[in-house]
Amino acid sequence: MNQEQPMIQGIARRFRGFLPVVVDVETAGFDAQRHALLEIAAVIIRMRPDGTVEPSAPLAAHVLPFVGSEMDPRALAFNGIVPDHPFRDAIAEHEALTRILNPIRKALASTGCNRAILVGHNAHFDLGFLAAAVERTGYKHNPFHSFSVFDTVSLAGLMFGQTVLAKAAKAAGLGWQNSEAHSAVYDAEQTARLFCTIVNRWQALDETRFWRDPEEG
Repeated sequence: MNQEQPMIQGIARRFRGFLPVVVDVETAGFDAQRHALLEIAAVIIRMRPDGTVEPSAPLAAHVLPFVGSEMDPRALAFNGIVPDHPFRDAIAEHEALTRILNPIRKALASTGCNRAILVGHNAHFDLGFLAAAVERTGYKHNPFHSFSVFDTVSLAGLMFGQTVLAKAAKAAGLGWQNSEAHSAVYDAEQTARLFCTIVNRWQALDETRFWRDPEEG
């Protein structure tokens, strides 16, 4: 058996057939049906030969506001996005979803996982905007579970006593750059690093690998 095979089997076994994928979105408000999706980034989590996990390179897209969408000025002031900036290099929602979701579907096939599970900080917010974009565009074969998530708010609260992403990242020893925050890529990468840190520290607490398949005894 080659070195890749245990990793392929391992991540499917570790998360009960789910492939963790960190997603972060930047939006023009809080209502996924009315407000525009402006940025999306995803980081697929992969397993090392020793059974620990690590982030892969991010997938990302700047997104054109869908026709008829609304934009809350307060949200734009918060994330600093100028939707019609000529250098934003934004693409239509369906193209953005294809760029992000097609590699995730390929990762499912290569790892033996059944579904992707969204990892996020306040994960249902990101899942809601992703699901709304999928519905609007008619994107076929969304790889994500429709309602289950791993939320790093809860995980970081358990592990570090912190629920704010910046504070949790600092508590985990990952650092934080305020000037980079509220970019989908930066927040997704930091959330992925936080998730991996928590999973790896938790695994280290039990040398017997508590996640071993119970059928193996």
